[in-house]
Amino acid sequence: QVQLVESGGGLVQAGGSLRLPCAASGNILSLGTMGWHRQAPGKLRELVALITSSGIRNFADSVKGRFAISRDNANNTVYLEMNSLKPDDTAVYYCYCNSGLGRFWGQGTQVTVSS
Repeated sequence: QVQLVESGGGLVQAGGSLRLPCAASGNILSLGTMGWHRQAPGKLRELVALITSSGIRNFADSVKGRFAISRDNANNTVYLEMNSLKPDDTAVYYCYCNSGLGRFWGQGTQVTVSS
């Protein structure tokens, strides 16, 4: 099994910034793509951003130019840097990773953006 622990969520005003770290531990075999999804109340979970093991990044159109994703392979950690936050970014953010054992998810961290 792989365990993912997210942190960094909270309440922020519109226009503000937050940084979400997510650390992977446990039976890590060939840790592959890591990324973030989010789920707002009453909405489906959606991809926010991902980064492959070779550093290729992909972002949802709604966050392009505002969010950045990076990873520290030595510490098995992925970071989501969120800037120019909007109330529409309010959601529970879930970290995930792909490994040789399959896909694993974190428990989620709440991000609330006030107007």
